[in-house]
Amino acid sequence: MAQIPLEQFPETFGTTIELSSVALGGSIVAVSDEFFAEAFHLLLVEPAPSLKGQFGPKGALYSGWETRRHNPTYDWCIIKLGTSGTVHGFDIDTSHFNGNEAPQVSVQAVQAVDRVPNEADSEWFEILSKVNLGPNSRHLFAIPPTTGVNYVKLNMFPDGGIARFRVYGLVTPVFPQEPDIVFDLAHVFSGGRVVLTSDQHFGVGSNLILPGRGKDMGDGWETKRSRQPGHKDWAILKLGDAGFLSHAEIDTAHFMGNFPNSCDLHATNAESLVPADVPEEGWTLILPRTKLGPHRQHQFQLENVDKPYTHVRVTIYPDGGIKRVRVFGRRQPTDTSDKSETISSQEPHIVSTDTLISEPQKSTKTAASDDGPILPALALTAEGFAPFGQVIQGYADVNAVPKPRKTRITGANQGTAVKFHKLALLESSYPPAANATSGISVYRCQSITLDSRGKWAVKVLERHPFTNQAFIPMGDGAKTNDSLVDAGGRYLVVVAKNGEDDKPDLKTLRAFVASASQGIVYNTGIWHHPMAVLDGPMDLACVETQIGDDNSLDCEIVNLEGEKNLPLVRFLD
Repeated sequence: MAQIPLEQFPETFGTTIELSSVALGGSIVAVSDEFFAEAFHLLLVEPAPSLKGQFGPKGALYSGWETRRHNPTYDWCIIKLGTSGTVHGFDIDTSHFNGNEAPQVSVQAVQAVDRVPNEADSEWFEILSKVNLGPNSRHLFAIPPTTGVNYVKLNMFPDGGIARFRVYGLVTPVFPQEPDIVFDLAHVFSGGRVVLTSDQHFGVGSNLILPGRGKDMGDGWETKRSRQPGHKDWAILKLGDAGFLSHAEIDTAHFMGNFPNSCDLHATNAESLVPADVPEEGWTLILPRTKLGPHRQHQFQLENVDKPYTHVRVTIYPDGGIKRVRVFGRRQPTDTSDKSETISSQEPHIVSTDTLISEPQKSTKTAASDDGPILPALALTAEGFAPFGQVIQGYADVNAVPKPRKTRITGANQGTAVKFHKLALLESSYPPAANATSGISVYRCQSITLDSRGKWAVKVLERHPFTNQAFIPMGDGAKTNDSLVDAGGRYLVVVAKNGEDDKPDLKTLRAFVASASQGIVYNTGIWHHPMAVLDGPMDLACVETQIGDDNSLDCEIVNLEGEKNLPLVRFLD
């Protein structure tokens, strides 16, 4: 054991995980006494505030754990860690406890499977022998890494108060049994770590890989405002294991006035934990610079992912806040890579897909597969769809519109409505002699049928070279004669850019899942699959300019069934 000066925290615990944090699911399961202040405060993320001068029925208020006086033995608190892991040290904080701080503490640990240990459990073993504490101070202690544990017991001699108790270590990675499962390789429960950031002025980088979407801006990564032209900030994520990547999610939840303007992603394969020595040319661009929006989950298909990577760098322009980064992929086969020891000091935990930390998806491709390109069907957002067209939808929070500085939003209908003005404009470039006219049509669509693996082949693409084209879902029209319209359901949007040969560029093929509350507008000339609905019949209104009478100027069609391997859409849920 060694007591560490506060200024050495970054090099001692900077790349470890706070295993006890409530953000990971840490919790108090038993306590000997909490008369003056409840033990749950120990695990809170935020630093302990001063409550000086505030009193309750039992006396002065404290943000921490405080027990009665005159204990003849000691007080104790049993904590379940957010996940199993190896413990490397502690931050024991007595902030604002002065004259009533705990004089001494020790820490015990246990790995308890399918049971909750009690105070007298015979399997507790000591990992921090009795040490002295002072008033109103943080105390850092580093210990030799333990074996894997999931409970710790904080012993306080004889009584008193502690503000915060943080247990630092490395997660036992949770990996799926099946090698072809796609899951979040960057997630903290997969052994992911944030190993380096350019700036974390308002929110630390380690928040990026936490479970869930958090509760406010305080549990994301946020950098200070930049004033220099061309500025950018970045964070480097070490994946839980080397893997073949599929898609990523950039979540800006709660960041509405301070989300980044745009971001890009790069990846590398490095032996070191912190790839500081990797030159810029050693990083591969896997997501070109892409616009971001406020308060939403952006999902992006990744490029250049035909080889395994160990690290991902997210760069934001020019600054701002991101809540979470998810990097989905499948592990590199273990016979060609054995990098798990660089992630954790213990063996990864292999689990069935029923207990994975993120929704599992069957992999899109294996070495022996004859499948063509695989398209993960991603949630439709305005930013993800921007290279191909526009998304038409209302927003519950008007501050969450894609372009908050430019979108005009007004009240309407005597205060009963909100109007989002001109989210898309009609376009037409037909020759004047074509006599094309704008109009609204309705497509009544039936559900597509997936194959036995839950995938769907893209067999045809079309484009409209002289007009853009909008589709607005109208619910299940078959029900409208007898009942109210059922506005539920989803539909699939498959798009591609035009290639140099004036045919679809299949490298740019993307798939999105749209909800019944989202309309889309295909830009003029964008290749797309005819409308495909997923959850039962759906009517879609189509707004377009056309000549009609099956005129070839209206629509060009390319049949892909002659391709050696048809592109396959893979659904994520």
